[in-house]
Amino acid sequence: MDGGGRNVGPLSAPGHPGGAGFARALRDAVAATLPRWAGPLASGRRSRLAMPIERRIPRHLGTLAMSMSFAALALGGFGASGRYDRFVLENGRPFDIAARLAGFGVERVTISGIARLYEREVLQAAGIDGHSSVVFLDVNEVRDRLMRVPLIASVSVRKVYPNEIVINQVEREPAALWQRNGVISVIAADGTVIDEMRDDRYAALPLVVGEGANERLKDYLALIEAAGTLAERVKAGTYVSGRRWTLKLDGVDIRLPETGAAEALARLVRLERESRILEKDIIAVDLRMPDRVVVRLTEEAAAARAESQKKPKARGTAT
Repeated sequence: MDGGGRNVGPLSAPGHPGGAGFARALRDAVAATLPRWAGPLASGRRSRLAMPIERRIPRHLGTLAMSMSFAALALGGFGASGRYDRFVLENGRPFDIAARLAGFGVERVTISGIARLYEREVLQAAGIDGHSSVVFLDVNEVRDRLMRVPLIASVSVRKVYPNEIVINQVEREPAALWQRNGVISVIAADGTVIDEMRDDRYAALPLVVGEGANERLKDYLALIEAAGTLAERVKAGTYVSGRRWTLKLDGVDIRLPETGAAEALARLVRLERESRILEKDIIAVDLRMPDRVVVRLTEEAAAARAESQKKPKARGTAT
């Protein structure tokens, strides 16, 4: 020790509180108080934490992360620019392309139950084309797409590997045409619109006209039934003011009452059989009053009738 009472010897001297021997003795004493498993774990934890960070991170991890980031940005830009959508439209989805290359492309679609739809309409609604693959075709999605077609009542879709899709469908039965605001639609018996009038495939169906006429289709068809021998001459029925029907027969309007329309038609059938009323120069027959029939003549017939009803002028005698 120096004159100030300080030890100027080496710190590692045996037995010195700051020496290696003292540190070793302290470490052994602490280790003796820990569970047996704690020593190696604590030691391993200390040794790993003591490693430089560049040795703890796997090699090339930074390069890989950088590459993945650039790839994600590139894909995001490809999609945002719209080029991916154009690619899919022209070639199909990437996994469908891979499936087609493996021999699982859709080469045949078998459709049963077609009555009024065309095959191309079913395929378009199903979203199936030459870019589709059997492997990645979602049959539930295809079924949901087809069920959105109003004319289809039910449908099933299944895969037949390696290259076929089978569609079994049941179409709703069209009952009539409904014209409203100049637009003609195809409706079922309950009045539900199931298709548009796009061509002449529905031309033979009965025609109802006016707001709410589709919901009263059952009543209109019953009137056609009651028309008997005149039924084939009925061209359309107009539902007037949500209350009554006017039938169109070969250019003649038959105005029916709100109640007792079938009975009024029976009167018309009898009049036609007895007096051929519909063969006369008339444009309308009003049956809304139960005790009489009112007819409206054509302009020519009305003029001729007015002329015939004029009284001749009295001639004076000379005196």
